Formats: sequence, structure tokens, C-alpha cells
Amino acid sequence: MTHTESSGRTGSFRPVLVAAVLLFLTVLGITGVKGSHDLAAARQRKHTLETRIQTTEAEIDRLHSRIERLKSDPGLLERLAREDLGMVRPGDVIIELPPEGEPSPPAPLPRASEGSTAKAALPSVMGPPAPPVMLPTPAPAVGPPAPESLAHP
Repeated sequence: MTHTESSGRTGSFRPVLVAAVLLFLTVLGITGVKGSHDLAAARQRKHTLETRIQTTEAEIDRLHSRIERLKSDPGLLERLAREDLGMVRPGDVIIELPPEGEPSPPAPLPRASEGSTAKAALPSVMGPPAPPVMLPTPAPAVGPPAPESLAHP
């Protein structure tokens, strides 16, 4: 073998080696960029999860304190049972109001029985009659009194 043959082989191997190194560095660079994006996304996800954990722990603490209040305060327990569950005690008077925004229907008039008139049924609908209203007497006119009002019987 001569010197020229060996240098030709080395020269042909060098561009392949350079191309392989460049290809490796390119793949490494692309992987590194993708890895840095993945790392940033993972850090953001970690921050989001930590925030949710703190919020959930605060909610758990709030619920624990509410449980303790319900165990120790019977008035609160009764109020919640009445408002949320619609429970009542025996003897309570229940008044149901129509939902807001809906006009209440007029109360039905009682039907008059045979032989009675509507006028007879009216007081039962309206309730007992009101007492008579006493109006004030008018003030006397200014001037001398009339001679008849001075006489005594």
C-alpha cells in the first residue's frame, strides 16, 4: 500500500464522520428544545396542582369547622333543617307563599247555597263588618251665636 491510497480512505471517512456528528448534534438540539418545553409545561402543571391542593385544603378546613359548629350549635342545626330541608316542629303553622314573580291567584268566592243570595255570602268572604267611623263635627261658624242656640229648654 502506498501513501496515496491510505490518505484517500481517510479523506472519504472524514465527511461521513462529520455528517454523523452534525446529525447527532441536530437530534440532540431538537430533543433539548423539546425537553425544555416539556420541562416548562411540567413546572406550570406542578404550580397549578399546588394551587389546587391549597384551595382544597382550605375547603377541607372550612368544612371541618362547619361540622364542629353543627355539632355544638343546636340552633344552627335547627335553622338549616328548617331552611334547607323544609322540616317543621309539631304545632308549627305553615304558610306557603307563591314563588316570586308569579302573581297570586285571587281567593275563590264561596258558593251560595240554594235559597241564599250572593249578598248573604259576601260577609263571610270579607270578614266581620268594620265598626262605624265617627267623623269630626264641623267647627262652629265665626260670629255671634244664633238666638235659638242660647235658649235652654
